[in-house]
Amino acid sequence: MSSSSITLKGSYTVRPSEPTLSEWDQFGIITHVPTIYFYRPPQNWLTPPIKIATTLKDSLSKVLVHFYPLAGRLQWKTNGRFELECNAKGAQFIEAESSSTLSDFRDFSSSSKNDYRNLFPFVDYTLPIEELPLVIIQLTNFKCGGISISMLVSHAVVDGRSASHFFCEWAQLARGEPLNRVPFLHSNMLNDGKSCNGVKEWNFSELPVLLGNLKSNVEKKKNKTTVAKVKVSKIQVEKLRKIANESWNKSSNDRSYSRYETITGHLWRSACKARGHENDQPTWLGVSVDWRSRVKPNLSKEYFGNATMDVMATSLAGDLISKPLGYASSRIREAIEKVDDDYVRMVSECIKKQDDLTKFQNLDEVVSGNIVPFYKNPNLGVISWLTLPLHGLDFGWGKAVYMEPGIHEIYEGESLILPTLHDDGSLLIFICLQEVYMDAFKRYFYEGIELDTVVK
Repeated sequence: MSSSSITLKGSYTVRPSEPTLSEWDQFGIITHVPTIYFYRPPQNWLTPPIKIATTLKDSLSKVLVHFYPLAGRLQWKTNGRFELECNAKGAQFIEAESSSTLSDFRDFSSSSKNDYRNLFPFVDYTLPIEELPLVIIQLTNFKCGGISISMLVSHAVVDGRSASHFFCEWAQLARGEPLNRVPFLHSNMLNDGKSCNGVKEWNFSELPVLLGNLKSNVEKKKNKTTVAKVKVSKIQVEKLRKIANESWNKSSNDRSYSRYETITGHLWRSACKARGHENDQPTWLGVSVDWRSRVKPNLSKEYFGNATMDVMATSLAGDLISKPLGYASSRIREAIEKVDDDYVRMVSECIKKQDDLTKFQNLDEVVSGNIVPFYKNPNLGVISWLTLPLHGLDFGWGKAVYMEPGIHEIYEGESLILPTLHDDGSLLIFICLQEVYMDAFKRYFYEGIELDTVVK
């Protein structure tokens, strides 16, 4: 699309409409997870931009009463730990105007990093973290009458499921309806910890590096990266699942490989091929596992906070490339299935006993004050949004016509899988690789399953 100008119209602090009185401890990275929703001009012309903004701010102040941790601020403690102070300082709400129209986005098919950048709030991570809101919203009005709502939510406080829960309830209140699912807030769910044995691989600082000359590895890390957005049709997904399930021996009691296990295995193999790994190159794949239903008793589905854990599927690149797709899927399943009640409690206890949590965080690269996950070459991280209620968010003037994660915040080696807007079984995949490998990745990814569905 052609470049457009953005004019900021105002910035407000939206506080809960009632007092909040709780605080809890948390740790993690201080980045915000960005998503954006686009809306066509409201059919009801009694909904002018000023009314839309007022509706959003009023309902945001109400929903923050129930999701009060998001109205607080983080504080550094010591050695990589955060404290969340529920001080009701509120969310930031920004109003902006754009000289663009929705049609300028070419039906949202572009994968350019810059298309939506101005539609997201800028976050100055050089500021002290106690000055950074945990929720930042930008409402942008286009000259055609359409709007976008971009949302940044602190990853240190909530995971994707909790963030999605918050968005849905906010929209519910904006439509004048009562809260649908009250969040379950509890900061200490795992009181009886286990021994720390068996969680060594959870240490991200031990991820494999490229074999060969270390100096050349450093230089390769500086290579320019790019993000591709690729679409996989339902037919292609099922074809890959059939290949995976028929190509690797499983016992008669094993269930079929899931969409995630299949697509992620295919991504892993394709990335190894594109990156030109040697056969003896170790490679790890990070999987984010939601453990709400994996502990006993299960956590409430409305549990609000972070309830995900990264685990690693491991292999040699040569095995991934030479063996069939089902092998890669089996390695991913093995990593996921070890996350049971005992394992979650072991990790929890291990975290509690650490004097310094920074050793569980990658310090390889810091961007704007943020610790960047180390899923770089030769590794990969694949996050699933397949089960989240992402599309059709309705604040009262119609359902969103498109949503997308903030792809300019994806770092090299990271990828994300989500359903398409029409929920027809097709998937969208966002993946960030070094630019020199991206064309080869697309070629290997579509090899044998058609080549005409890459989103340009």
